[in-house]
Amino acid sequence: MTDGGVPMLTRRLPKSSEATATAHLTLDQRQRSRQRIRLDDGGEAGILLPRGEVLRDGDLLGADDGLVVRIVAAAEPLSCAESPDPLLLARACYHLGNRHVALQIEPGRLSWLHDHVLDAMVAGLGLRVTQIEAPFAPEPGAYGGASSQAHAHHGHAHEHAHEHAHEHAHDQGHDHGHGHD
Repeated sequence: MTDGGVPMLTRRLPKSSEATATAHLTLDQRQRSRQRIRLDDGGEAGILLPRGEVLRDGDLLGADDGLVVRIVAAAEPLSCAESPDPLLLARACYHLGNRHVALQIEPGRLSWLHDHVLDAMVAGLGLRVTQIEAPFAPEPGAYGGASSQAHAHHGHAHEHAHEHAHEHAHDQGHDHGHGHD
């Protein structure tokens, strides 16, 4: 299948497949199921996958014309907090998670897409925050997809009961539509 002569990547392939091209994509691009991308060799391809699928570094996508593209997580501006204190990192995870921030969690280190407001909050918890350019591979989240500040939170269904009290303030500036009445 092609779109105006551009090969359409419509299926995932096993990791053992041989790639004929590569594409460096940001997290935002790896979360979009329908888009046109530029390959590293300058060519173009379209991605047409089922909605909600998130591409990971190393995933292989195939087109009907034999094109096989290896997805590479592109470097992007990240903020990092490092500490040997797991409690301090856990507190930062809690506060960032409460704001639905996508996090890459590694031993002694947290990373998120750079945001000066979040950086100040984490620094206020006692962590030193630095900025780097690196590939971003956040935790996939409890509901299976990658979470991000701009993720599709508004449209997902909650199939779990909300029987716990919400006595804390949600100052996220948007309505989640959870129906907490």
